Amino acid sequence: MASAVLSQTALPLPLVARGKVRDVYAFGEDRLLIVATDRLSAFDHVLPTPIPDKGRVLTLLSAFWFERTAALVPNHLLTLDLRPQGLPDELQDRAMVVRRARRIDVECVVRGYLAGSAWEEYRERGTVGGVALPAGLRPGDRLPEPLFTPATKAAAGHDENITVARLVDLVGPALAHELRERSVALYRAAHALAWERGLVLADTKFEFGFGPREDLILIDEALTPDSSRYWDRAAYAAGRPEPFDKQYVRDYLTRIGWDREPPAPALPPEVVAVTRERYRECYRRLVGRELP
Repeated sequence: MASAVLSQTALPLPLVARGKVRDVYAFGEDRLLIVATDRLSAFDHVLPTPIPDKGRVLTLLSAFWFERTAALVPNHLLTLDLRPQGLPDELQDRAMVVRRARRIDVECVVRGYLAGSAWEEYRERGTVGGVALPAGLRPGDRLPEPLFTPATKAAAGHDENITVARLVDLVGPALAHELRERSVALYRAAHALAWERGLVLADTKFEFGFGPREDLILIDEALTPDSSRYWDRAAYAAGRPEPFDKQYVRDYLTRIGWDREPPAPALPPEVVAVTRERYRECYRRLVGRELP
């Protein structure tokens, strides 16, 4: 049984990277072990308060989506079964063994609704990702078509939104086109399933890399409450989008007036409890069963 809270790992394996949420270890020459901890980041800072079960939701929900979208784009997942790997029991359900990949340093963001930084850009310039949109849209409105709005992936600090033309400059026209087509196809498929199960997938982001055969594969995580904006469908229809992602924490941090500079404030128990339940509920709705 996985432990309820895991903030950090220390395994007898070479540490490849420690991100805001995940710890990545070398696991042989061509494999990695990716551990999703219960750390939570908001406004590009890791908060001191973990969210119990969060890492398990991220791992198991990513695996769910990797399986459902494998026909659209291959992915890096090899196994979730850690028993034959000789790894600690506490990592079960919160770690996956994956193929190594050469990461493409671009966040492939797809937006289906006007929210977050997309709303801010639209309010200021009437565009999203540099694409002009019809006048008169309101926060939360569904866009005429899903928009691909890439961003550069920063090692530290804020990722920077870029235009598709800039993406072409960075990776070339053929790869830029493939990233766009694959990302939008993934978003459409996920939006349809989420809608059927009572959620709105407002936006999401994907990461891609080149596998051992230089094939394009989906990596990192997929369509989790960390990488996506999910709303309750009924609440959205009533004009009051209710988040099933970390927007609840962002809203709390905004209410208390945090200036988004370190140190990040601790979260009170009630915010932790609500956030935990929203992550678990997001999993339950999408997968159709309770978190194991």
